[in-house]
Amino acid sequence: METMGKVATAIVALVILRWGWKLLNWIWLKPKKLEKWLRSEGYKGNSYKFLMGDMIELATIVKEGKSKPIPVTHDITSYALPFDHHIISKYGEKSFIWLGPNPRMYIRDPELIKEILLRPNEFRKPHPEPFRDSIIRGLLVTEGHKWTKHRKIINPAFNLQNLTMMFSAISLSCSEMIHKWELLTAGSGPTEVDVWPYIDNLAGDVISRTAFGSSYEEGQKIFRIQKEQINLLFQMLFILHLPGRRFIPTQANKKFKENVKELRNVLMGIINKRKKAIDMGEGKQDDLLGILLASNTKEIEEHGVGMSMEDVIEECKLFYIAGSETTSNLIVWTMVCLSLHQEWQIRAREEIVQAFGNNQPDFEGLKNLKILTMILNEVLRLYPPVIMMTRATHKDTKLGNMMIPSGVQLTLAMVHLHHDREIWGDDVNEFNPERFAEGIVNATKGKGSSPFFPFSNGPRVCIGQNLAMTEAKTAMALILQRFSFELSPSYKHSPFPVFTLPPQFGAHLILRNIS
Repeated sequence: METMGKVATAIVALVILRWGWKLLNWIWLKPKKLEKWLRSEGYKGNSYKFLMGDMIELATIVKEGKSKPIPVTHDITSYALPFDHHIISKYGEKSFIWLGPNPRMYIRDPELIKEILLRPNEFRKPHPEPFRDSIIRGLLVTEGHKWTKHRKIINPAFNLQNLTMMFSAISLSCSEMIHKWELLTAGSGPTEVDVWPYIDNLAGDVISRTAFGSSYEEGQKIFRIQKEQINLLFQMLFILHLPGRRFIPTQANKKFKENVKELRNVLMGIINKRKKAIDMGEGKQDDLLGILLASNTKEIEEHGVGMSMEDVIEECKLFYIAGSETTSNLIVWTMVCLSLHQEWQIRAREEIVQAFGNNQPDFEGLKNLKILTMILNEVLRLYPPVIMMTRATHKDTKLGNMMIPSGVQLTLAMVHLHHDREIWGDDVNEFNPERFAEGIVNATKGKGSSPFFPFSNGPRVCIGQNLAMTEAKTAMALILQRFSFELSPSYKHSPFPVFTLPPQFGAHLILRNIS
């Protein structure tokens, strides 16, 4: 009996020792080893601080930067990424930061960024990524074979034929927003309007209709909950990278968990209701959910395995954040840029009137709007919806002249790339859609292929980019047909990133009804 007790004690001691070693390696030994490697490669940054890394300084600088607007300028990198700007200014372009015990090095070379994006199996999304993973998962974070299967199942929802079917829903939502603005400006001459809440709701409205069709009201509820989740995450910024963060009993954490449960219940209800209707031969398949469920059923019938209920829920959550945030940002910054650059507003309006007159824009006609396309590309360059992407090595991986150890995260700062003077020329921070007159490939005027990645690049390029561009073109065509606009004196310039790059103090413009 005594022998058995000694054996049990020894086993417990070994388990404690093993887990203690793993913990020590994770929070101290491995970070210090990676720091030594980074410095040997010429990278500079703060010394690793136990467990927290740079998180306290990062959260403080972000909170301070977020609190105030900046003068109106398209040179936004120092404001949109204040901590990153602080580190790069202090240590140079070859620098790194610490997110807890994880080092993150900046990659600024466009050729290396292209290479990373073209090798998704070697440079994967970091896991866990607390800010992102707390809100959305799905196709955005899935890796390997699972990602390939999910992409195959979801692809049909975004093909040209289905996009054509969804156009009427996009057009209806845009027209409803325009009608609200017409009521605001009717008979009152120039009127100040904060257009951001309307555009933000428009994007949620479009994705509710195109994703869930008949379940539109529940779709709007999902949109509101996810917006609240993003705000709650900012309240938890100081603790976001701490181990066991979700167990810390703050009010924000408690509310966040309640929302997660409610969001899942709402989506479960929508999906089960639709599946039941499809089984009875009543469910429509002309929205994203219907097409996704039909594609998933086909995959299961042909190969035995498809997406689980949890997978479908996560993809529906992703529809909302990726589908609405990207498009609303593009539309609002286009309005801001055209307010500042009236000559381009006039040119775009003339093109739209020539194409459609006062008639409702049609899907085929949108393809002929060359000037509007140039404008949207320039807005995507100056105000990219995804200002930064992160990848990580999971084994020793060669990149350029470096052999990067496992566990190093790589920051691909798209906003820096899009604002790089050496790539785009001396007018890099000016609004000049003319640079896209000969297409995206020729936009850098002979300085190599265009490093323009507003929707990422490579195999994992954004699946919904055509939907986003169709919505943006439709909205801008309708707006320019009926209104002229300029910045209000009360406008505050504040392109500050959340998941994408919204104007955190709104977009106060002066609207004039010209219809």
